[in-house]
Formats: sequence, structure tokens, C-alpha cells
Amino acid sequence: MGTEVGALEGQHTWDITELPPGKVAIGCKWVYKTKFNSDGTVERYKARLVILGNQQEEGVDFKETFAPVIKMNTVRILLEISAAKGWELHQMDVHNAFLHGDLEEEVYMKLPPGFKATGPNQVCKLAKVTLWSPTSSEMLRGKSIVYVLVYVDDLVIGGSDPVLISNFKAYLNRQFHMNDLGVLKYFLGNEVARSSDGIYLSQQKYALDIITESGLLGARPIDTPMEENHALARDKGAFFDDPVKYRRLVGRLVYLTVTKPDLSYAVHTLAQFMQKPRLKHWHAALRVVRYLKKAPGQGIFLSANNDLALSAYCDSDYAACPLTRRSLTGYVVMLGDSLVSWKTKKQKVVSRSTAEAEYRAMAITLCEVKWIVELLSSLGIKQQSPVPLYCDNQAALYIAANPVFHERTKHVEVDCHFIRDAIIDGLIVARHVGTKNQLADIRWDDDITYESVLY
Repeated sequence: MGTEVGALEGQHTWDITELPPGKVAIGCKWVYKTKFNSDGTVERYKARLVILGNQQEEGVDFKETFAPVIKMNTVRILLEISAAKGWELHQMDVHNAFLHGDLEEEVYMKLPPGFKATGPNQVCKLAKVTLWSPTSSEMLRGKSIVYVLVYVDDLVIGGSDPVLISNFKAYLNRQFHMNDLGVLKYFLGNEVARSSDGIYLSQQKYALDIITESGLLGARPIDTPMEENHALARDKGAFFDDPVKYRRLVGRLVYLTVTKPDLSYAVHTLAQFMQKPRLKHWHAALRVVRYLKKAPGQGIFLSANNDLALSAYCDSDYAACPLTRRSLTGYVVMLGDSLVSWKTKKQKVVSRSTAEAEYRAMAITLCEVKWIVELLSSLGIKQQSPVPLYCDNQAALYIAANPVFHERTKHVEVDCHFIRDAIIDGLIVARHVGTKNQLADIRWDDDITYESVLY
């Protein structure tokens, strides 16, 4: 706490003053957190003073709240590029990152717990966006100077020239109070292990924490994360008596899909019942945890032997939702032989046929492919040929290849034009793939092996 207060006062975060008439002082509190190393040992204990943002009024205390952070897809892509090109990867973090944003609004905060007032009606008039509030991340983003992977106060720096990396780190140290963590090993709960063969990305400690907190450390592991013919969407069965506990577990499983795409379908299903989970949903979530026990250290392998050529697979599960009869989309995007992006998502509208559902899945996948192509281009990596987009539905492929609209496709005309334009422009080429080789299979059937991407 003393370190935090010293940093806040050292950056002239506030001025102690009397609260002006008509103004309201917002409360604050201390938040405590234990930071761990990649091996599970305690790195340090943190105390952060945060303003009670739930008491702030939009338009008075703040205006903008949106602040983008790096996507995990981008992290995986940069790690794959680094593995393929032999780039060095370093990590740094910024001490008290939110101290570096200037506050435009006039905001008053009550004295922090433990502070003694020396006069009547004393408050802190904030000068910096130093405390965690809705505007903090947006203000910090505006101070960015160079392009690096930035997630709030965590930085990953990669490049082919070690001297340039060293100079850049020295520059950051001159500008901010930085902590140099050396070679990248542990980032946002992801463990990074590197060898001459490539980079292995996993969340073993995080998975073991979930298993332990669920009380299943001694349970028998199972082979699949979810029963094949489950009835979780049916409104039957007793409600679970602790919905907060359910939300916490499913929320943690959601983050685990960062390195475990085999959980995507199961977690997508469980996340639909956050509001009023039933007992059967809780048991299904515990089944996923038991599945984790089979290989808690399993993750994604990003190969060093990689030509960095993109390919994508898309699939759909027609009318999968028994309540809305909307279909599911599943896709994976490969960079060479390495899996860098995947998703399972319910489609926004009801499809009238399997071909239509597959075609919508192609359109959703194409959006991701276009973004990754642009990202790679900004990193100096151009695709030398159209990106193959694999689909296992011949009717959908026929629609993509046939420029003539008819009664069966006129209501999906936007998707038709979107995909055909991409084909004409040479961005993608639509190809057929057999079901046995369909990497985007929604339920990840046992018939399909993923030894090339999961370890």
C-alpha cells in the first residue's frame, strides 16, 4: 500500500483540497492481488487504489469508456511469426500504467482508506487518470508511441535485431517506470516455452487452479468435454443454488479456450446459461473440468518450420439450438501448420437449409480471414496466393461459384456478394474438404485428430 501511494503522489495524481459546493466526491477502495510466476511461486503482493467507477456519472465524470487491447489472435500470430523467423521475444510491464494518462474532466475523490484529514471536508482533486475507472485504458492508449503488443500495462516486444530491441527497451525505461522481464515466458496467464522446433503456448497453472478450486483434483479424468447428445438447452430441471459460482467457473473456462480450442464448443454452450443456470448446467461445467484433468498442460504448438501461408476451415451445425433453431458456426484459421484463430458462435438468423447455414459460416470465416490478411500485411508478410477456404458442403461451394441468384439464395444475397467478391479479387479460393479432414467440425468428433496443433 505504501508503494502504491508513493507512486500516486510521485506522479502528482491529486491535490488535497476542500470539496467545492455542488460537487460530489466519489469513493475509493483498496484492491489486493497476488501475482504469480509461471512456475506458480509468488512474485509479489499488489495493492491498488481504485475509484468506485460505479458511482461515476457518464457525461459528468467521464465521456469515453472504450479502450482497445491486443487480441489473443494477434498474440498467437506474432508468436508464430517470431518462431518462423527466429525473432527474439521480450517482455516488459509498466509500473502504475494508469498514472500516465491526463484527466480532462473535473473529478473529486474521497480520501483513501487510511488517510487522515487535516481539515474539514477534504477530498482529492484528481489530476491524472491513475485509478482504475472507465476512462483509464482509453487515456493510456492515446500516449502510445511505438507499435508493440500492448495489453494495458503488459508489453511483448519482438524483432529480428537484438540491438534494436535493446535500444527500444532503453527508450521505454527513459519514458516510463518499466519492469524488464527479459525473454518472454509468461504473458497474461499463458506459459510460453520455446525451443528450436517452435513455441509451445499453454495454461497449465491456470488449468490446475481451476481443477483445484472445483474440488476435482482427485476425480477421474474423462475423454470428452461434453456429452454428445446433451439436452442442456431444455428448460427442465432444478435451478443451481449458486449462480455466481457457476458464472465464475464458466468465465474461467472461457479464458482457458485461449490455448485449448477443443473446449470452444462446450464452453460456448455453457455460457448461454449464465443468468439462471440449472443443476444440470453445473454438472456439465464440472465435466469440462474433469476433461481438463486428462491433460492440463495441453496447449498450442507454433512451429518454427512454417511458410506462413494462411488456410481456413469452416463448418456449421444446422439448426443446432433446439429453442431458436439457429445454426452454429465453427471455424479455424491456420498459419502454415499452426492454429492461430478459432471460434464457435451461434448464427444471428435462422437458416432454411444446411447449405445456407454452411454459406453463412463461410461468410463469417471470411471476415476473420480478411482481418488476418491485413494484419499480416501490416507486419510485412504478404500472401502469395489466394487463401484456401475449406468447406465440406458441396451445395454451399456451388453457390459460391455460381454468379446467378435464384429463389434459394436471394435472401442471403449480401453474403453471396461478399464471398464472390473475395473470390473474384483473389483473396480466397473455395475448396471442398472431406468430413474426416474437417478441422472446424463444431463438436470436434473423436474421428478427427488434432495432433498437428494440440500437444
